[in-house]
Amino acid sequence: MAIATINPATGVTEATFDADSEAVIEHKIAESHAAYQSMRTTDFATRARWMIAAAEILEAEVDDVARILTLEMGKTIGQARGEVLKSAKAMRFYAEHAEEFLSGWELDEPSSVGASRAYVRYQAIGVVLAVMPWNYPLWQVIRFAAPALMAGNAGLLKHASNVPQAALYLDTLFERGGFPKGSFHSLLIPASRVEGVLRDRRVVAATLTGSEPAGRSVAAIAGSEVKHVVLELGGSDPFIVMPSADLEAAATMAVAARTSNNGQACINAKRFIVHTDVYDEFAKYFGEQMSALKVGDPFDETTQIGPVATESGLNDLQEFVDDAVSKGATLVTGGGRVGDAGWFFQPTVIADITPEMRLYAEEAFGPLASLYRVADGAEALKIANDTTFGLSSAVWTNDPNEEAFFVGGLDVGAVFVNGMSISYPELPFGGIKDSGIGRELSAEGIREFTNLKTVWKG
Repeated sequence: MAIATINPATGVTEATFDADSEAVIEHKIAESHAAYQSMRTTDFATRARWMIAAAEILEAEVDDVARILTLEMGKTIGQARGEVLKSAKAMRFYAEHAEEFLSGWELDEPSSVGASRAYVRYQAIGVVLAVMPWNYPLWQVIRFAAPALMAGNAGLLKHASNVPQAALYLDTLFERGGFPKGSFHSLLIPASRVEGVLRDRRVVAATLTGSEPAGRSVAAIAGSEVKHVVLELGGSDPFIVMPSADLEAAATMAVAARTSNNGQACINAKRFIVHTDVYDEFAKYFGEQMSALKVGDPFDETTQIGPVATESGLNDLQEFVDDAVSKGATLVTGGGRVGDAGWFFQPTVIADITPEMRLYAEEAFGPLASLYRVADGAEALKIANDTTFGLSSAVWTNDPNEEAFFVGGLDVGAVFVNGMSISYPELPFGGIKDSGIGRELSAEGIREFTNLKTVWKG
């Protein structure tokens, strides 16, 4: 894929960029390694001051940065501003809490291990490579970069090739806030050159958010080099609705859960699993609200659904629908492309999904929802877990016993009860099975790229 800004609302190439040469890559890695050597000795207060300054810059430039995000990947301008401000919030969160999260702990009875004192501490490990996707061009990066830099590490970013302007903005953001030169660098390189960077001895770990194949590739390379990885991969999140739920509220939230970011988030709800006693009523509310969404220019403040980010993504959605309908699925609403210019797809709901259909097992990335009718909670749980993914989930019930049943039984990294899946700086985020390994955000996220060092004193 060329490194280029292609406006998904028009299909027009707005700008192209040359890949970094090997000499430039070498310079950036060396500069990042030097920055790490400097940052590892700075105190938390100093790093916090730099991080807050960078957050203030981001907040001051929210409108300009939001326009970049909308231009490059098509998210609505309102959601783009929200992404920028959420990123700044995460930066402030780690500026405030990093020292607390990395303070370590001390053994109350050191004599039990024959010591006068025994304790553990968390320390930075070095330069970490981040391989990031296009769907949240800022937030995905910041939720790695803010904790990593506050821990004293340096970061290298290989961003998706269709969001180069976002990558270039991030290249200087932290330095503008006061961090040492090289503390965070963007590498303009194709995916084929990631392996060379990851095998460099000065790069000590990697984090990737993206597809399952990309995650397996990075994990394999890192494993051969004995380097730590955190992977946040795909999801096919279930949204379960039981008879005790507030159906209108559940349907309204279901629309938001499926279509946020134009339906292009790993934690979008994708499979809507509804008890038969309330299925027809829920399907009516859900279908009507999905069909009423305004699709159009993402720069228009009234638009609710913009284009999908790539032409291949648009084609994938159509293939999912065609495959399901040809095998007996029922189209509730939508089902096809909108207009001839750009990559717009109708908000779509499709029912009567069976295991023979691609939608049953694969992740649909866009405003395409699958509806399942189930007889009881046991069947709902069986369908919810019948996937290789295990990222997040939502359960709508006002029955405490049902809540306990699903919280305990769902094979996922998170369960949201009477809500929708959202990533918060305050809560750990990540999945199991093919949805990844490790955690981002909260205390667990900042500790992923640290050395947990045990100290014993006689």
